[in-house]
Amino acid sequence: MSWYSLLQPDNVYTFLLLFVRLSTLFVFLPFFNHMTISPQIKAAFAFYLTLVLFPIVPVTPEPQSTSLLFAAILSEAVMGLIAGVVLNIVFGIFSYAGEQIAFVMGFSLASVIDPQSQIQSPLVSQFLTLLAMIVLLAFNGHYMILTWMVEALRNAPLGGFVLSHEMFDYIVSAMGHLFVMGFSVAFPIVALSLLSDIIFGMLMKTMPQFNLLVVGFPIKIALSLAVWFAVLGSMMLIFKGEFLSAIDVLMQWIR
Repeated sequence: MSWYSLLQPDNVYTFLLLFVRLSTLFVFLPFFNHMTISPQIKAAFAFYLTLVLFPIVPVTPEPQSTSLLFAAILSEAVMGLIAGVVLNIVFGIFSYAGEQIAFVMGFSLASVIDPQSQIQSPLVSQFLTLLAMIVLLAFNGHYMILTWMVEALRNAPLGGFVLSHEMFDYIVSAMGHLFVMGFSVAFPIVALSLLSDIIFGMLMKTMPQFNLLVVGFPIKIALSLAVWFAVLGSMMLIFKGEFLSAIDVLMQWIR
């Protein structure tokens, strides 16, 4: 392939759409969209992958009008947005579970600015989210995301992505699933907290001199931490299963 053929309008248009698709995916997909990664590095990586993947992408004919060009670019942006929502819901499960755990342990006031979302969140939520990110790297989840990108290039034509009712229905059900699974992940600590509150209430009735603030809260926190670290491995197994399910759904959408 000569340099002159690469500068043909169809090739330039295909290169542009490919760069837009990879750029939007890096904006919305977890790990790649982390705020600690500078925009310059993200753009450079997207441009590098565009150069690498361009030879395997079918050439897309140049649109006949500017409106069709903007429609194709919007289609690629929507594809990245939908994929990002599906995968970020998995991380949202553990962020929500962390909020529940922090509330029952009395750590709700221990909040810091989340560098990713730029909002205040409990330390427990950030701990679970960062641990889930480490687990994601441990089982090569970031490579699975890149593999999905390549499969999408092979099966989903550039500029031809259309949001279907199936995708919309899945996202709606996944949002409900987020709260159910988030509470399920936090349930061992929430249940222990409820049981300890009942026991402390009975002790205060039988022994009025029992100081709940001085004695009860440290015991409650210690028990919650013990149970939390006991089930932490199971939480990460749930995260892995939910992430693999989300990747399978994305794979089904492009086939």
